[in-house]
Amino acid sequence: MFNENLKIIRKAKGYTQEELAIKIHVVRQTISKWEKGLSVPDADTLSKLADVLEINVSELLGSEIKEEANKNEVAEQLAKISEQLALKNRRHKRIWKVIGVILLAVIVINMLLVVLGTVTYNEKNADITTIEEKF
Repeated sequence: MFNENLKIIRKAKGYTQEELAIKIHVVRQTISKWEKGLSVPDADTLSKLADVLEINVSELLGSEIKEEANKNEVAEQLAKISEQLALKNRRHKRIWKVIGVILLAVIVINMLLVVLGTVTYNEKNADITTIEEKF
């Protein structure tokens, strides 16, 4: 929603990410994160962004907000977007933790198998040496 609208409107106005970032006093990577849906601007920055792009905030958010001056509605919309991003990030972190635990378990099991294999090999060699000594 917001991320797609920002990208379309920015390109339609002929701005690069760098040019837009300079105009609203952020770094280019911030614009990139917004367009990828990884983060959202705060209400003041959103207002600056709309001014620079010469559009209404509601056009950026992709919904109809009857009173543009009502920043509470804009803030609520941004809060919802932020909450969705936070949920998405928590899911990704959980997935990576599970993958990490599984990889760690596999590594530990392999190390144990190597150690047990070495001990068994040494015991067999010791038995063979003992048998050879008897003869």
